[in-house]
Amino acid sequence: MSAIERRKTAHPLGEPIGDPKHFPEPHRVETFGGPVQVSWEEDNGVSLHGPLTYFVEFLVRTGLWRKFVDECPLTYSSPNAPSKEEILGTILFSVLSGHRRYAHITAVRSDGVLPGLLGIQQFRSEDSVRRAFQHQDEFTITAWIDKQMAETFEALLEQPWILDVDATVKTLYGKQEEARVGYNPHKPGRPSHVYHAMLLTAARLVLNVDVHPGNQTASAYAQPTVWEWLKARDRKYWPALLRGDIAYGTEEMMAGAEELGLRYVFRLKQSKRVTELIAKLARKESETGWRHAGQGWEAVEAELQLQGWSLQRRVVVQRRQVAQPEAGAKQTTAQLTLPGTIIENADGVWYEYGVLVTNWEQTEMLAIAQVYRDRGDAENLFDELKNQWGWTGFATADLMRSQLMARIVALIFNWWSIFTRMATGGKHGEAITTRPLLQHGVARRTRHANQERISIGSVHAKAKKAAHLLARISAWLRQRKADAEQLRVATPWPEILTRIYRDFAGFAFAAERVTPVGVAANCRI
Repeated sequence: MSAIERRKTAHPLGEPIGDPKHFPEPHRVETFGGPVQVSWEEDNGVSLHGPLTYFVEFLVRTGLWRKFVDECPLTYSSPNAPSKEEILGTILFSVLSGHRRYAHITAVRSDGVLPGLLGIQQFRSEDSVRRAFQHQDEFTITAWIDKQMAETFEALLEQPWILDVDATVKTLYGKQEEARVGYNPHKPGRPSHVYHAMLLTAARLVLNVDVHPGNQTASAYAQPTVWEWLKARDRKYWPALLRGDIAYGTEEMMAGAEELGLRYVFRLKQSKRVTELIAKLARKESETGWRHAGQGWEAVEAELQLQGWSLQRRVVVQRRQVAQPEAGAKQTTAQLTLPGTIIENADGVWYEYGVLVTNWEQTEMLAIAQVYRDRGDAENLFDELKNQWGWTGFATADLMRSQLMARIVALIFNWWSIFTRMATGGKHGEAITTRPLLQHGVARRTRHANQERISIGSVHAKAKKAAHLLARISAWLRQRKADAEQLRVATPWPEILTRIYRDFAGFAFAAERVTPVGVAANCRI
């Protein structure tokens, strides 16, 4: 190689001081506090996520991880291939760390503590994880992950609960299967996928998620999965109420729910007939009898049959007073406003209107209005999953692996949500706060006298509080095991799950299933 070629390929900082396969020798570094000696340790018995030791104990005590791994149909033919424990363990800690791309897995590959806690030798590379499910049978893989998700939450479904259905858009930038241009409010014109999800919002759990092409945002594409999901379960696991936004207030969705005997509350689009009804009620101020509907809203009940509807249905028209809109005013914030009609009534007062449709008979309008307002928590759940977890990432060329990772992320999110319930009680803690508090902390592993120790150090301002919370969780799990051993039976996960939501979250578990008429007062989940 000539001198010119060497100069072109040489690093601007010159040749490395030592062997690049090893850390450099101890050296001096100048700081404002004076010079310090810096040395890099070859023995990597440390981790940046030491408090996750307690989460691993949670997976061990509950049997969730062992079942997840043992039933996984992932197989390899090469003797040099990684084990499924290593693949799934890498995915677990990558998702818990908040990663969005397979390339981010590199950040945890050299962890010297976490792999040992799962009983594996090491974490695997991003390429190994990405290709792991590439040639697996789609039906078998889907049946496996669906079974794991169902067993996580099914014990809670024996109590009255509300099913939220919603969809969100995942913008794509590569060449992915079924990447289509459709409704995309954040990146108009960009190809995307659509996530149609079923949520148990009050308990902050994801029940199911389907990935569709970007031009299939309509609720009609979600309905087959919703109906099949319900029909695959005993009636005692069905929701007391089905709830959705304007995308779900369609004839097909309502007729499907009515055929199955399901109560529902949906918001209606501001179509011509709906707007005419609002205008009519606004003009007849003294005759309509508006009643208090909570949180500054008033409501009145009416009957409506839109074009295409098979029958006349009950609607609840809501309104709340707003300031007089300025002529030609434009939205100045990035936050999207809810769809609504703003009309001046006979007294010169301006109101914003919204319309709900329901088959929930003999129920006060206040209860219906409040139940729909509670649906706002579903939007918060979507925001957390998209911005703080890996729902917006882990994209692959084929749709099967994208959907699989969406469901694995949802499953790990459910595990973490249940685990943090024991620390935060009835208040759900988002990952942006629970990760620094309950995950981040330097752990050092030492071995002496055939005994392994892990010492954890945290720089969090509430580190002592977090340590006591995690120790309390560990003691609670040990007590459950001791009780089971005394009775000589294994404590099943459903019992542990119901105890978690009863003892820590304060949810009341009634002895009998409450009828839909009383769901507003009795739904805890």
